[in-house]
Amino acid sequence: MRVHIGGDHAAYDLKVHLVNHLLAQGFDVVDHGPDRFDPDDDYPVAVLRAATGVRSDEGSLGVVLGGSGNGEQIAANKVLGIRAALAWSVETAQLAREHNDAQVVSIGARMHSLEDAAAIVDAFLATTFTKDERHRRRLAMVTRYEDHEELPPWPGAEG
Repeated sequence: MRVHIGGDHAAYDLKVHLVNHLLAQGFDVVDHGPDRFDPDDDYPVAVLRAATGVRSDEGSLGVVLGGSGNGEQIAANKVLGIRAALAWSVETAQLAREHNDAQVVSIGARMHSLEDAAAIVDAFLATTFTKDERHRRRLAMVTRYEDHEELPPWPGAEG
């Protein structure tokens, strides 16, 4: 599986760790940067490239990294068709895949040890979407809004 990864200065050490961790497991890693520590860099540069890489590379997944992971998740979610989830535990990473079919996981480097972040990424990459009807229905509502700004009807409402 191909994994697109990108972040910013706050997560530079974590990104380097995860690239090596994933390569050692046999993943095909596309590193969208940064390629060096720069305390003045901006997370959208690498994060938008990583999320766009996932969108254009069917079957791939992505990892975006920052200090908290919040801005990175927001940026990745701006890429049309991408569902990015902020994960703070193995369980939230698994649920992001199982219930939300997230293609990108966002992690805050300042919130986790290298080992804990690697475990979150491992769980995300190892988990598949359940394809349960209720989850497909909910994702379809989000996609309709994304594509047409169509709000889902209230249950029991006419029209």
